[in-house]
Amino acid sequence: MEEIYAKFVSQKISKTRWRPVPAGSLQTADTFATGSWDNEENRVSLWSIGDFGNLDSDGGFEGDHQLLCDIKHHGDVMDLQFFDQERIVAASSTGSVTLFLHHPNNQTLSVGQQWTAAHYHTSPGSLSCRSAPCTGVVCSNPEIVTVGEDGRINLFRADHKEAVRTIDNADSSTLHAVTFLRTPEILTVNSIGQLKIWDFRQQGNEPSQILSLTGDRVPLHCVDRHPNQQHVVATGGQDGMLSIWDVRQGTMPVSLLKAHEAEMWEVHFHPSNPDHLFTCSEDGSLWHWDASTDAPEKSSLFHEGRSSIFLFHSISNQANVHQSVISSWLSTDPAKDRIEITSLLPNRTLSVNSLDVLGPCLVCGTDAEAIYVTRQLFS
Repeated sequence: MEEIYAKFVSQKISKTRWRPVPAGSLQTADTFATGSWDNEENRVSLWSIGDFGNLDSDGGFEGDHQLLCDIKHHGDVMDLQFFDQERIVAASSTGSVTLFLHHPNNQTLSVGQQWTAAHYHTSPGSLSCRSAPCTGVVCSNPEIVTVGEDGRINLFRADHKEAVRTIDNADSSTLHAVTFLRTPEILTVNSIGQLKIWDFRQQGNEPSQILSLTGDRVPLHCVDRHPNQQHVVATGGQDGMLSIWDVRQGTMPVSLLKAHEAEMWEVHFHPSNPDHLFTCSEDGSLWHWDASTDAPEKSSLFHEGRSSIFLFHSISNQANVHQSVISSWLSTDPAKDRIEITSLLPNRTLSVNSLDVLGPCLVCGTDAEAIYVTRQLFS
């Protein structure tokens, strides 16, 4: 594992995302966006990563991340997603959703579109309403889906001023995150430990499927879908556990993996190497989970000598499914298919709120007002 480079940016970072690389391009990730929270003035910022390790003309390292441009953001940035190469969608604690446009010629950001009251609470018997934080956003051009503390789901299109579809009472609890399973289908996670699948082809306001952790109503904070096997989903929640789900089978997770000591804020499969998964937590840790089968003698190991925290509990029996089509994350034999966990940060910090991976590059943002970047994930 190559060195991870830190830059202190004088603001708490709530979200960080790599700008997507053009399809078919050989270039690696070089630009990322961040959003801040809990600051006097919050911002959405765009950064370029330096050429780590090369000396510049002054004899200093060029490894620093350079701020390209930033723009004021009203409220905390609750989520952040690139819509395309030039546009970024930000979700706000004020309930608004903003599409920012990057102008590379003069390195500025501007507001391209804004849905100001996307999420709000209404009081029974009252005509007044108050804003509710927009907690999650996911993009699949031309569509943007948002979820919020109000239990509402919105479907926007970038060129429409109004929502194309709204499911008003989608959930009686807070929706914390959302992802696309496939184009017409989304998956949400909520504050009582449920996953719900919604199909926009259906007219009603009911989910097509509900999955949950039996007995436990542990809030789920994050979700990601396996990039190649759309039925495989990973979630993380308030208890720090990593749960792997097969949405084709039953209503419970396939496996539970004991992970962080506090809330897991984000989980991401590597987009092109999905046997690798990454998580970050309130406890200040950032972990790389390696479930690849190319190391059969691999021990169930945590690299900082904390193997005692590792637990694999398999729930469903998949002996009848042909092994070659099972994701390594759905394996039920922990003795045969061990998972290696590596801690990526040299020492514990304040909460690691967000991470993103693209190719060999990883970026994460923290409450310690630092952004960490590595370009050598698999070296």
